[in-house]
Amino acid sequence: MKLILVRHGETSWNKERRVQGSDSDIELNNTGLEQARKVASFFKNEPIVAIFSSPMQRARATAEAIASYHQVPVEFDQGLKELNVGELEGMSAVNLRTTFSQFLMQWWQDGGVTKLPSGESLVELQQRAWKVIEKLLERYKTSPEHNTESSVVVVSHYFITLAIIIKALNLPLDCFTKFKVDPGGVSILEFGNNGTRLVTFNDTSH
Repeated sequence: MKLILVRHGETSWNKERRVQGSDSDIELNNTGLEQARKVASFFKNEPIVAIFSSPMQRARATAEAIASYHQVPVEFDQGLKELNVGELEGMSAVNLRTTFSQFLMQWWQDGGVTKLPSGESLVELQQRAWKVIEKLLERYKTSPEHNTESSVVVVSHYFITLAIIIKALNLPLDCFTKFKVDPGGVSILEFGNNGTRLVTFNDTSH
């Protein structure tokens, strides 16, 4: 099975560098809508058998653009929502570094165990996201009608995408600090009999 991971397109908060977690249902801006259209066009001839998405409207719009080229409904899953960032929601990058600088330094180094203030930890996020992937693997990897050429699309968010990739590759969770995924970025994992391979990471060439 080929798992195509798509981060949603740009929103106004992305552009303003504001923290955008699970409590901010921000829509795509014009740039984000164009990114969604380009991703959709890029995969219009891909043999996509399923499209799963975070229910948040920035991911939903991106997923629906992809689905417009395929006879496949978008299925929404709460497990794909972005990290609950709690008190950090909506903060600018500048204020974040000023107010939570000491906490964030520890948070980046603790392997994802510490919860954000009034939010969740990366461990919790990865656990709920991976439950979605396990469901997809059970449904599409072993089913006779879905061979290794079948592609499943998952449209989600920054931390969800990284958490899935890191888990699939059996890497420690603190590796998330070494990766970056851009709005509209595409990453592809292949699940085969010989293990899992990351064949594309953060492709924005479309």
